[in-house]
Amino acid sequence: MSDDTLWGMWVRGEVEDLLDLPFEGMRIEIIGGQIVVSPAPTLGHAMILHDLALAVTTASMSDPDYPWVAAQGVNLCRETAGKSLIPDLVVLAGDALAAAGDADTFGLSPDEIEMVVEVSSPSNSEQDRPPKGGRRLAEPNKWSQCARVEVPYYLLVDRAPKEAKTTLYCIPDPSTGAYLHRESWDFGQTIQLPEPFNIEVETSRWRPWKK
Repeated sequence: MSDDTLWGMWVRGEVEDLLDLPFEGMRIEIIGGQIVVSPAPTLGHAMILHDLALAVTTASMSDPDYPWVAAQGVNLCRETAGKSLIPDLVVLAGDALAAAGDADTFGLSPDEIEMVVEVSSPSNSEQDRPPKGGRRLAEPNKWSQCARVEVPYYLLVDRAPKEAKTTLYCIPDPSTGAYLHRESWDFGQTIQLPEPFNIEVETSRWRPWKK
């Protein structure tokens, strides 16, 4: 029997056909029970993701025992709840990514991911940040949804001109959909990601988005 739920349509790639989007490369996600469409990222956005992924890759190349790898364009899904996200970047154990690749799975489950990375854009920044007011429980966004499924770390690179900083969130509380601890670095400062990652990321080239 065909699954006619929004989740089933998303898995089969039918949501794209339903929306009839004018451009390729747009990201389609199910967040808070709604279809969220995001445009392809700018080069500034892509450069930041490159720098973060490169830091993880460099650490793994210099230490054969370093367990982590970074991957882009990976579905983070919780099939039982019919919800799914496509983070900008995920960091997970190399053997977990290899096993998922060998099985050609549709996506990764939350317990396979150590850190979700999001870089904010003008069109969808509110999806990436801690929700304001009482919206947290009523309409979970990416930040709160990752906390609800207990992704251990959530790294937000906020390119808004009034923010221009990177924040690492940890200690997820699934009952409230919130991260209980955070540490931030302004653009230009070197990010010091603590254990279990233990890497540094240079941010001197990072810039806010243009107004």
